[in-house]
Amino acid sequence: MIDLRYSLIIEATDDPGFFGFYSPELEGFSGVGHSVEDCLYKAKWGMEEHVEVMISRKLPVPPPNPDPTVVVRNERTRKAA
Repeated sequence: MIDLRYSLIIEATDDPGFFGFYSPELEGFSGVGHSVEDCLYKAKWGMEEHVEVMISRKLPVPPPNPDPTVVVRNERTRKAA
C-alpha cells in the first residue's frame, strides 16, 4: 500500500536517471527522484514536511485526500508560442 496524504504525479524526464514529481493538490510541493520508488519515498516524507512548513507560515493547508492517486507518465512537453 502506498501511504500518501495527497495525490502524486511522477513524470519521466529526458534523463533516464531522474524523475520529477509534484502534487496537484498541495500547492508548491515538488521534487526529484532517481526512480519511481525513490519519488514515492521522498514524496511521502516531503509532503509531511511541506504541510508543517505551510502550517508554521499560517498558509491554508488542503485536507488530506481520502483516496489519493499516483500517476506515472512521460514529462509533458511545453509547446513554443
